[in-house]
Amino acid sequence: MAKKAAFFTLGCKTNQYETEAMASAFRSRGYETVDFDEIADIYIINTCTVTHQGDRKSRQVIRRAVRKNPDAVIGVTGCYAQTSPGEVLDIPGVDLVIGTRDKSRIVELVEEAEKSPEPVNTVSDVMTYREFEDLPILDYENRTRAFVKIQEGCSNFCTYCIIPYARGPLRSRAPENVLAEVRKLISQGFGEIVLTGIHIGAYGAGLAEQTDLADLVVQIALTPGIKRLRLGSVEPLDITPRLIDAVAQIKTVCRHLHIPLQSGDDDILKMMNRKYTTFEFSRLVGAIRGQIPEIAVTTDVITGFPGETDEHFENTYEFIKDVGFSRTHVFKYSPRKGTPAAGFPGQVTAEAKDLRSRRLIALDRENQKKFAARFIGSNLEVLAEEMADRDNDLWEGLTDTYIRVMFKSSDDIRGKLVDVRAVKLKGANLLARMRI
Repeated sequence: MAKKAAFFTLGCKTNQYETEAMASAFRSRGYETVDFDEIADIYIINTCTVTHQGDRKSRQVIRRAVRKNPDAVIGVTGCYAQTSPGEVLDIPGVDLVIGTRDKSRIVELVEEAEKSPEPVNTVSDVMTYREFEDLPILDYENRTRAFVKIQEGCSNFCTYCIIPYARGPLRSRAPENVLAEVRKLISQGFGEIVLTGIHIGAYGAGLAEQTDLADLVVQIALTPGIKRLRLGSVEPLDITPRLIDAVAQIKTVCRHLHIPLQSGDDDILKMMNRKYTTFEFSRLVGAIRGQIPEIAVTTDVITGFPGETDEHFENTYEFIKDVGFSRTHVFKYSPRKGTPAAGFPGQVTAEAKDLRSRRLIALDRENQKKFAARFIGSNLEVLAEEMADRDNDLWEGLTDTYIRVMFKSSDDIRGKLVDVRAVKLKGANLLARMRI
């Protein structure tokens, strides 16, 4: 009987991609992959360390796996494992720690850990990594949206962020390898391909041949058979006129850019080591909308950064309101040991963070509704993802502008692009009718 392996992912879309790749590696070697809540022979936890909550949740999930089957091999990977391998090894029952590298060797490392009387720790100095570690997904269990990792590492060193220390310097995946994976995914019928990585706007760094994200987007978007290409998060300083042109002119590229803001106050941006001003950010969004009026511009914002006064916060609130993002992901600042901001004066109280976070989330709900309402009465193309209500044949999916749409169909349309007409708003989602 085949051994069973179970996986749990915390954190970003890059982690989701890497977990899918590791799971597919196990399946290719004859293992059966099962739900994390089932009894398994192997549990792999792909951890996150962006916040204290990420660390804590990672530890909780590790202990949950140990309780589920004390005899199982417990493997821990990801950013928390990379930055705090000692803390992970101190958790009773952990057999393997591999950090953010060597995931391509996950099966052989698990098999090595099975035979070892002591926990195996392969974590090494991430700053010495210079080559992109190819981690292709050999097969997908779902057939809706596929992530393709094109890049690894970050060299921005924002003062609040631990990720450069967890992921190391910039490395890019060879374009021919990216395109080969894209062609395979197209042949498998995926409705949407999403480019992911830690700092995808820096794509091209470390490659012998000069290239950039815009070049890669054009090559992928023009690949025969592709239906949709969506970009992951792109830093504001990496959005070039050529990249905007690609989004504007190529039909298969989603009209959606996720551009992290982090703060709407120039003093805070400077303390964060974000190398742009609110004026420059606003001008960029204006230029993008000038070419693509209907585009979805989503963002990230951190509230409660050290030194953030009520006035700084109000500047951020008004900036987000003025820009009118279609979606804002709100994060409360979390001090990360080893980052400059952890030692900054003026640490904001938890109560103030909570209050500011709630106000930004409420503003985001209003912005989402306003953006979605613009499309009422419009014909839209939706990627059908899953049944929201089987009893009523109600499906849900996403437009290329990242609006969630609900509509009825008695057919099995999972993973297909369907034409609908938006008729009204429900919360921040659209209700629509199938077009014949």
